[in-house]
Amino acid sequence: MAQREIEAIIAPRTPHFVGDGFRVHNFIPSTISMEHMSPFIMLDYGSKFYFPPSNKPRGVNVHPHRGFETVTIAYKGKVAHHDSAGNSGIIGEGDVQWMTAASGVLHKEYHEETFSKAGGDFQVVQLWVNLPAKDKMSNPKYQELPNDKISKVALDNNAGEVEVIAGNYNNINGSASTFTPIHLLNVKLNYDGNATFQFPTTYNTALLVIEGEIKVNGTNVNTDHLVVFKHNDEAFNIQALNETKVLIMSGEPIHEPIAAHGPFVMNTKAEIIQAFEDFNKGKFGYLEEE
Repeated sequence: MAQREIEAIIAPRTPHFVGDGFRVHNFIPSTISMEHMSPFIMLDYGSKFYFPPSNKPRGVNVHPHRGFETVTIAYKGKVAHHDSAGNSGIIGEGDVQWMTAASGVLHKEYHEETFSKAGGDFQVVQLWVNLPAKDKMSNPKYQELPNDKISKVALDNNAGEVEVIAGNYNNINGSASTFTPIHLLNVKLNYDGNATFQFPTTYNTALLVIEGEIKVNGTNVNTDHLVVFKHNDEAFNIQALNETKVLIMSGEPIHEPIAAHGPFVMNTKAEIIQAFEDFNKGKFGYLEEE
């Protein structure tokens, strides 16, 4: 039986800090271009890292975004969010927040206060999901997805469970609404559990090993590594070599020009210049610094 072939297995790059609270390995766009993994235009992975107790929460202070969405998935620790559209929330282990910056927001992200004071392991993924040109200047919005509200599918033979954050799996729809077709799945496999996943061949598809080790179509993949797939077939198989957790992302590419600079992702250089002008004129609203 044909299987979707692996294009690349990518080891995590040397981590860097975003602010003082997010120690991340960047996979997109440092190793894989925005165009190559569209609509996923950034992937920062904060592998498990211990932060000692701190009375002042670590994080990233007020900054702007326009033209895309930020998706933050918490695996360890807690993250607090505030934005200039009036949204705020706290996500913990297994929770997801999905912020649509669109026409422009200011936001800030920090370790939640009680977690910060206690210290502990911290592990997160942040994805940037591009918006098509027709939606880039739509109104900002915010989706908070606590784990108990995320759709779940039990796998056969006690193999594990699939959390459907967006898209669908086995005809179960995900909890998040999206602007373009996207499948975003958290897969939890028990020892020797296996599952098959199928997405259209035209979709850009990858997976990130959050915990444990797996085989993908018989090829070993270690913790914290990213697998990028070719477009030769629809299906691939994952087998767990121990207790594992895997993030799968698959989406229909947005075939439009990408103009990116700092916190803005638009279609043309002129739109980037306009974004900076609007930001400097205060058109993204107001959000108090910490």
